[in-house]
Amino acid sequence: MGLIQEDTFPRLVGDVGGTNARFAWLTGAGSTLTDIDTLPCAAFPSLIDAIRHYLGKHAKPPPRWCAIGIANPVVGDHVQMTNHDWSFSISAVQAQLGLTRFLVINDFTALALSLPVLAAADVRQVGGGQPVAGAPLGLIGPGTGLGVSGLLPEMSGHGAIPINGEGGHVTLAATSEHEERVIAVLRTRFGHASAERAVSGPGLVNLHAALCELAGEAAPPLTPQEITERALSGVDARCTEAVEMFFSFLGTVAGNLALSLGARGGMYIGGGVVPRLGEQIDRSRFRESFECKGRFRAYLQEIPTYVVQASMSPALIGAARALEDL
Repeated sequence: MGLIQEDTFPRLVGDVGGTNARFAWLTGAGSTLTDIDTLPCAAFPSLIDAIRHYLGKHAKPPPRWCAIGIANPVVGDHVQMTNHDWSFSISAVQAQLGLTRFLVINDFTALALSLPVLAAADVRQVGGGQPVAGAPLGLIGPGTGLGVSGLLPEMSGHGAIPINGEGGHVTLAATSEHEERVIAVLRTRFGHASAERAVSGPGLVNLHAALCELAGEAAPPLTPQEITERALSGVDARCTEAVEMFFSFLGTVAGNLALSLGARGGMYIGGGVVPRLGEQIDRSRFRESFECKGRFRAYLQEIPTYVVQASMSPALIGAARALEDL
């Protein structure tokens, strides 16, 4: 990390998902994030409208620097959100807001940057394993979509390096005949059955509909929240089955990522879906599916898995760090 330039403050940081946009303010070097606010994306026609609303609501002057993590690939100047209708030019937003620097990164790149500074109370371990110091970290997060990232460790000459990818769109794999039948339904519906089609909020709806179809039942039009509520209350066996399969698929995808990254520093689960389900993950097949990799079961048994349950969006911390590290 280089010398912090005082003339780059104040700074605005954001965490923009398919449903909500979160913003926070940084007044100077060494200060903590303040004026944290969550705005519904659907309430604003564009990102810049949401930013201007935030600045006006909190009586803030134009920021000097700004960084946002966004639930989308960031390739070139134009950003078109996958799970929302916002689109914008990075350079145009920078010019309209009068920013001297505007950094746009994937939201899970931002979240990955926050992992080393999360407090013990911000995470909860699921299953066994112990982290290996200096090893890569893995990150996966079901929300409106499925975010995937990781963090390569600090080494001589460089700081920690976040991984910017779109691993949520890898092909979904089955570990049982029942899962294979569900994937076949998803493939018929979508063409490509990606991990995100099952391991996300909308993925819960897809799983529920597929399970109903296989059982010869009409699927009622339920939201992800309604499915989780019915599953947690135990009043709907099909919703319970959908949540159980969601956790099984999550474990499979997380285990694949842990193997790909060599994430012996730990696998972190972010996003909004899993924290809302509380301790359901402890009673699910998540950890069994995570470890179920044949000859590499013992390798994965040693990797700890953590649910990120911070009250403040860790991606805001990561966006602030990105202005120093990237």
